[in-house]
Amino acid sequence: MRAAALYSAAGSLLLTTLTAASAGSAPDTPAALRAAAEVRGTAVAAERARAAGIDFGTCPDDQPSDILECGTVSVPLDYTRPRGKQIELTVSRVRATHTDPRNSKRRVPRQGALVYNPGGPGASSMEFPLVGRVAEWKRIAASYDLVGYAPRGVGRSAPLSCKDPKNFFKAPSQAPTHPSEAYKKKRIAEAKAYTRGCAERSGKALQYYNSLNNARDLDVLRAALHEEKLTFMGASYGTYFGAVYATLFPSHVRRMVLDSAVNPDPAQIWYRNNLEQSAVFESRWTDFREWVARHHDVYGLGDTAAKVQHSYDTARSRLARKPAGGKVGPEQLQGAFLAAGYYDDLWPNRAEALSAYLKGDAEPLVRLASPSPETATDAENSSAVYTAVECNDAPWPTDWKVWDRDNTRLARVAPFETWDNVWMNLPCAYWPAPRQQPLDVRTAPGELPPTLILAAERDAATPYDGALEMNRRLGGSVLVTERDAGTHGIAGGPNQCVNAHLEAYLLEGRLPVRRATCSPHPEPKPEPKTKPTTDAKADPNADTKAPGGADDRQALRDSMKGKAERG
Repeated sequence: MRAAALYSAAGSLLLTTLTAASAGSAPDTPAALRAAAEVRGTAVAAERARAAGIDFGTCPDDQPSDILECGTVSVPLDYTRPRGKQIELTVSRVRATHTDPRNSKRRVPRQGALVYNPGGPGASSMEFPLVGRVAEWKRIAASYDLVGYAPRGVGRSAPLSCKDPKNFFKAPSQAPTHPSEAYKKKRIAEAKAYTRGCAERSGKALQYYNSLNNARDLDVLRAALHEEKLTFMGASYGTYFGAVYATLFPSHVRRMVLDSAVNPDPAQIWYRNNLEQSAVFESRWTDFREWVARHHDVYGLGDTAAKVQHSYDTARSRLARKPAGGKVGPEQLQGAFLAAGYYDDLWPNRAEALSAYLKGDAEPLVRLASPSPETATDAENSSAVYTAVECNDAPWPTDWKVWDRDNTRLARVAPFETWDNVWMNLPCAYWPAPRQQPLDVRTAPGELPPTLILAAERDAATPYDGALEMNRRLGGSVLVTERDAGTHGIAGGPNQCVNAHLEAYLLEGRLPVRRATCSPHPEPKPEPKTKPTTDAKADPNADTKAPGGADDRQALRDSMKGKAERG
C-alpha cells in the first residue's frame, strides 16, 4: 500500500507536468520529458530509501555527542537516472525525549521527525538536533525526533569545491565602496577563474546541485525516515526550497515552518533578490549605527549615526594603509560588520572591537575578523555550494554592463553591502553549467496543509517583502511578524510571542489568523570592555560554532542559524 500511495502521488505530479507542458508546447519537448523523468526518478529513489531506511549509529569525530546519532541516505545525482550514480547525504538525529519539561512525570507521545535546514545555500544542520537541550526547544524535542542533515554538496555529502581551500582566504584585502575600473576588472578576472575551478573540479556533475534537486532529496529523506508526511522547518534559503518542495509534493507535507522567507517570485530568483537584499541592508546598517550612537557613553564612537559612520570610515582608511595584525583589512572589517546586520546579539562585541581599535588596541578586532585557516575547508565548500545552487537555479545577466549599471546606481544610496554582494555572486555571469528556469512556487487553498511563515519586519538578509509574497503564494499559509526587529531567523530565539506560535503549531497544529504580529524582542545591552572571540558569524561563509563548554546555550542557538547567506 505504501508503494502504491507513493507512485499514485508521483503519477499525479506527472499528469500535472504533462498537462502544463501541453498548454504551451508539445508534451514531448525535451523539457517536458525531462520533468516527467525526474518525477518518476524521485518516486523510485524514495521507495528505495523507504526500503533501506537509515542505519543510525556513531557520528564522525567532528560531530561529538553522546546523544547524537548519524547515518546516510543515498540519492541519485541525476533524478532522470534514479539507478545511475548515487551520492550519500549525511543525516543526524536525536530521538524524541518524551519528557514534558513542565512535568517530568508526564510522558509525551512522539509526533514524528522534524527535519531542519538552516539555509545557505551551503549550510549544514548536522548539529541542529542538539538544540533540544535549550529551554525554548525542550517541549518540541519531547514530541519530535530532531533531524539534521548536510544537503548535497555540503560537508561529507558529495562535497563541492571550486578552488584549493589553502587559497580561499585572501587577507588582508581591500573592499572599496565605489570601486575603480581597474578594481572591477580584477574582480571580473577572479570570478571567471573561480567558475573555471568549479567546472574543472566537478565536471558535468556541477549542474545537478540546485534547488529542485534539494527538494527532491528532501522527499527521499522523508521516505528514508519512514515518514508518510514531512514535518519540515527551513530558515532563509531553506524557506525557498521548502516552498519548492511544497509545490512539488503538497500531499507529502504534514506541517511546515518557513522562518525568514526568501521571496519565491521566479522573477526574483536570484539576481533581483540580491539587489533587494543590498538595498535593505543599508537600513539595517543604520539600525546598528543608531544603536551604537545611543550608547556613545560606552563606546565613544559618536552620538549620531553619521558620527558612528565616520568612526567606521576612519577605521577602514587606517586598515587600508596598515592592516591590523597583518590580517585584517577593509574587506575583513566589512565581513565582521556585515554579520551584525544578520544578528543584533553581535552588536555589542562589534562596537567594542571598533572602539578598542580606534583607541589603539587592535587585538579585539584581529581576534574577531581574522580569517581562520582551520575553517578554510568548510568555508570554501560552503561558498562552492552557494555559488553552484544560485547560478544553476535561474538565468543571470551575462553582460557585465548590466551588473555595473544596476549596482553603481544602487551603491549611491546603499553603499554598505552592494559591491560585496556583487563580488559574491559575479561567477554566475560566467557560469559554465546549464541554467534552470525557476519553479513557479504556488499552491491553491486546500492543496497544502496550513503552513507557518515567520519573519522579522526589518530583516535584511531576507527582506520582509519576501515573507508577504510567500504568504500570498502558499494557499492557507499564516504569517507571524516580529515588528520593528531585524534578526535573521527568529524561531526559538528570544521572542516568547514568536516561540508560542511556533510551539502551538508544531505541537498542536494550531495557527493564528492569516496574519499575526509580535512585539520586538529587547535590544541588546552594551557590553563594555569585553574581549570578543572569533566566531562563525564574523565570516559569512564559516561554519556555525560547535556546541560545548560554557557557551553551550548560545552555541546551540547558533546551530540554528547556518551560514550568513546572500540569497
